[in-house]
Amino acid sequence: MQKRPNPRGNQPPDKFAHIRINEQITNVNSIRLVSDEGSDIVTLEEALRRAREANLDLVEVSGDQDVHVCKLIDFGKYKFELLKKTKEAKKKQHIVTVKEIKIRPRIDNHDFEIKKRHALEFLNKGDKVKVTLRFRGREMVHSEIGMNIVNRFVEDLKEHASPEKMPVHDGKTIVVVMNPIGSKT
Repeated sequence: MQKRPNPRGNQPPDKFAHIRINEQITNVNSIRLVSDEGSDIVTLEEALRRAREANLDLVEVSGDQDVHVCKLIDFGKYKFELLKKTKEAKKKQHIVTVKEIKIRPRIDNHDFEIKKRHALEFLNKGDKVKVTLRFRGREMVHSEIGMNIVNRFVEDLKEHASPEKMPVHDGKTIVVVMNPIGSKT
């Protein structure tokens, strides 16, 4: 089955475009050639000749040094190994997300406990928790009640999380972001 050309003409970016191989290596007189036998400094022509004899590719590993470092390897195999390493690195990383818990100033104790339990679940997964208390109408008159509730939330979770900064009263909301303890962020 033949692949149809992309109608928009844009190609996906080549992840290996920055790697120079064989004749793409230019403006270099001598290189450090690394192979199974060891490493030595040779001319570019000599390195290309050795690569052809061994049916391998001359791949530039490090081009930012005085003497460019190149290896005699199978480029297809090298690309496969690099892709495999990047996939493994992606599997091991954990993306920290911010989960929001919304509460009200007249929250009941049972509802408060449920919200606290949800926050604990998020923190145990390694996510940050943003606690937002929102005032409506005349509730703003007693903003200290809202601040007490948020402070109680922070106090109840202090064994599992630490606030990035103290709760902030901003207009009709009080906000605090909590980081899980033991997290590097």
